[in-house]
Amino acid sequence: MTDQPDPKRPTKSQSTRGGSVFSKLFAHQESGLVLVIILLMTALSIYGHFVPSESKDSIVLDESAQIRFVDAGGMEHGSGELGRNQIAGYRIIQDGKTTDYPAAGSRYDSDARTLFTEHRANRFLNKGNLVLIAKNASFFAIMAVGMTGVIILAGIDLSVGSIYGFAAILGAMALNKLGTDASWMLSIPIGLGVCVLAGALCGLANGAMTVGFGVHPFVITLGMMASLRGLTVYTAQAAYEKQSIAGLSESFTTGFIKKEFFGVYPVPIMFMIAIAVAGWFVLTRTVFGRRIMAIGGNETAAKYAGIPVGRVKIWVYTITGALAGLSAALYIGYLGSAETNAGNAYELQVIAATVIGGASLMGGRGTALGAVLGAIVIQLIGNAMVILGVDPSVNQIVMGGAIVLAVVIDQTKQRLAARRG
Repeated sequence: MTDQPDPKRPTKSQSTRGGSVFSKLFAHQESGLVLVIILLMTALSIYGHFVPSESKDSIVLDESAQIRFVDAGGMEHGSGELGRNQIAGYRIIQDGKTTDYPAAGSRYDSDARTLFTEHRANRFLNKGNLVLIAKNASFFAIMAVGMTGVIILAGIDLSVGSIYGFAAILGAMALNKLGTDASWMLSIPIGLGVCVLAGALCGLANGAMTVGFGVHPFVITLGMMASLRGLTVYTAQAAYEKQSIAGLSESFTTGFIKKEFFGVYPVPIMFMIAIAVAGWFVLTRTVFGRRIMAIGGNETAAKYAGIPVGRVKIWVYTITGALAGLSAALYIGYLGSAETNAGNAYELQVIAATVIGGASLMGGRGTALGAVLGAIVIQLIGNAMVILGVDPSVNQIVMGGAIVLAVVIDQTKQRLAARRG
């Protein structure tokens, strides 16, 4: 007599399928990064709550300004009508605007007609800090999307930081020549076009020399990094005899890249999202993306399959350079100037974002979304060190350690997968 399975008891295959959804969800690099981001933000928010930042402001009232003393019931009173402990807030009417300030942490000096206020805020969980993190991440994430394609090819680009700086100087020079009053119809195409074109040409040079000379991209891009860094300084000094270029078209800066919406500047973040979506689409839904994956997986097999390996590599390096130029355009538009040291050591953070995002340095694997999430993780780590008061020089040590750790984890996962398979 054979044992009959209990219908109420799940079979092994059923239990495996039930647990597979959860395991598949967190098997993806992106899911793990999202979890890391959530944990980091939670920890920093808790720390920022118990160790808040404090700031003091002084508001000097002009002759036309009026001040009212508000009690707990919201009623207004004149000077001297309420005791100090009865004042719930101060109401200032100035230039047709009415602003209320809580009495807690505030003090009014009637002789100087000045209101002194103190603000306590969460060091991490405040609008200004979160926007700063997202903005900084956008500059690196856009370049990291391009770097993802390069690393999938089992290549490397050490020149992205120098391309970024060189494109920024050229873009700033073009916008400076237009003048601060140039129209947006002229400044936006020129600002974006010069930066992106300069970056694309540098990337094209990287790809063409790598393929044409048959030299490893590490050597080519290392030489390009040094050459462009020197060219950046020489160009600025030759044209303006200084290390920074300002006086850019306002229609490009505050009128476009740093356009304010509801108290924030979302344009760089919008570009980051657009590039992430475009990168995802190219790598997963196009023939070009499949060719990149195939070359990274096995270049010899890709050649026998008829894939134009050299042409694909040149295109990938060109696109990476163009994205570095786009990031440079966002930088000069946001800050309103360009400096010759812009992009220094950025290649380390871009590569770190790409590797942390799941791209394998052995080639054949990587995602645009992972690159963006990796850039956000890096900015969160940097922001955490600022909040905790850690020496900024330690940031480079952390970035180097993050790259090594990410590679070690990736290699360990591959070995475990090979043993199971």
